[in-house]
Amino acid sequence: MRVLQVMAGARHGGAELFFERLVLALNRAGVEQNVVIRRASERAAKIRAAGIATAELRFGGGLDFLTRLAIQREVVNFQPDIALSWMSRAAQKFPPRRLGQSRPIHCARLGGYYPLKYYRHCDHLIGNTLDIVDYITSQGWPSARAHYLPNFVDAVTAPAVPRATLRTPTDAPLLLAMGRLHPNKGFDVLLTALAQLPGAYLWLAGEGPQEHSLRSQAERLRLTDRVRFLGWRDDGPALLAAADILVCPSRIEPLGNVVIEAWAQKTPVVAARARGPATLITDQISGLLADCEDADALACAIRRVLSDPAFAADLAVAGRKAYEQDFTETAVVARYQDFFEKVTR
Repeated sequence: MRVLQVMAGARHGGAELFFERLVLALNRAGVEQNVVIRRASERAAKIRAAGIATAELRFGGGLDFLTRLAIQREVVNFQPDIALSWMSRAAQKFPPRRLGQSRPIHCARLGGYYPLKYYRHCDHLIGNTLDIVDYITSQGWPSARAHYLPNFVDAVTAPAVPRATLRTPTDAPLLLAMGRLHPNKGFDVLLTALAQLPGAYLWLAGEGPQEHSLRSQAERLRLTDRVRFLGWRDDGPALLAAADILVCPSRIEPLGNVVIEAWAQKTPVVAARARGPATLITDQISGLLADCEDADALACAIRRVLSDPAFAADLAVAGRKAYEQDFTETAVVARYQDFFEKVTR
């Protein structure tokens, strides 16, 4: 089985991190792969270190014909059985099937509710949640060619980041939030909630266009002494080991990788009821849910977990159980391998 993976994602992001994890995991499972990515030297180095041929292309706009030609060369030279596109631009840049020409089975992975017009040349579509698969079929895509394949996260533990290195008292309640600093993520709601939680600290790991406005909000709310903007981090397990709660306050969140990451590390989760977390979490069992954009409800949920250590421990245990059941590397890689076999038959 030969698989060509084509990723047009940004330098940082949840989908991009999972792409790296999946490529390396499939490699460990013996799947022969070549990879094409948007230029990103760190990502390319990581994948090449595993012995996987990696091409870096521009993935520009509509006038960028060179990327499509380069992908076509990869197809001719590598002769993959399957091509797996990540992001709509990758699907659009992949050469369409032409009469009389052989082409690999073209699959595209959707991590959100994107217009299907970008994927009209694909043979199969993958949703990383059941809700996304329902969306795909609701748009008229044949159900036999829509598939659910979840994400997985790494369960490797790490020593906790020392709180002193981030000017955080060892005995203070510590909240952790991770993700792109974008309005969809609802970090402004979390800051408003934090103002109702005296003594609690927040580590906010991520970068993005909302950073300036979030810093300004923290100043207005007089929270600068209790909020730490960490920038982009690649040490999630160590951050989770230091935190008392992982908070996912998203307005829009198709999946919620951070929820699964927290489950893997046995960290209790409080999340807003965005579609992804609300589907993942069994409320009051594997996490605690609050209404989206409701800072009061979010503060109340956080307060409940912080004030009841036994309840927090129960959430962590149930979250780990949910992780082990559906979101381990072994389980998800097996599902991908079964999918590859199915579509090539």
